[in-house]
Order: sequence, then structure tokens, then C-alpha cells
Amino acid sequence: MFTDRATLYRGLLRELRQSITPPRKVNKTIIAHFRSIAERIGKEDNSHAHQDYENAILFLRSQREHKRLLERYNPLFDLTAQDRIKATARRVGLDMPVTYKPE
Repeated sequence: MFTDRATLYRGLLRELRQSITPPRKVNKTIIAHFRSIAERIGKEDNSHAHQDYENAILFLRSQREHKRLLERYNPLFDLTAQDRIKATARRVGLDMPVTYKPE
């Protein structure tokens, strides 16, 4: 049971580290919370806590994959509204006119 609990905990920490961009340390309170859940899994035969832990790992992995796919297949995803309009105009062969700025 300990190895299963340790495997779940390490898997969760791995997913947390991979999901943070730019890479930096994971918040200590989040780690402490998940550690307490992992300890509860070991003390009692709590299948719900075990399933919740696996669901949390799956959720973090799916979120990371979703973000990666959005960046890959929707290149305008992280642009501002003005940049998105310019990129869309360029895609269809137009160029946005220069806006008048009175000086």
C-alpha cells in the first residue's frame, strides 16, 4: 500500500511541476494539502480518496495536454484582440491600414 501511495504522490508532484510555466517551484500549501490526502489513503482503506487522487492526476495531465493542443492548433490563442485582427487580415491577404495618430 505504501508503494501505491508513494507512486500516486510522486505522479501528482510530477504533473504539478510540468503544468507550471515558466518552470518554478510548486506552492508549498498545495504540496502539503496533497501530502495530507496521501497520508489518509495509507491510514485507512479509503477507496474514494484513492480515486480522487487518481482523478487529480488525470485532470492535471489533461489540462496540460489541452493547453499544448490549443497553442499548437490555434496560434491566435494568446494574442491580444488587436494582434488577432492583424493576423487574421494577413491570413486572407490583406494588410491593416495604419491608424491616424494626430501629433
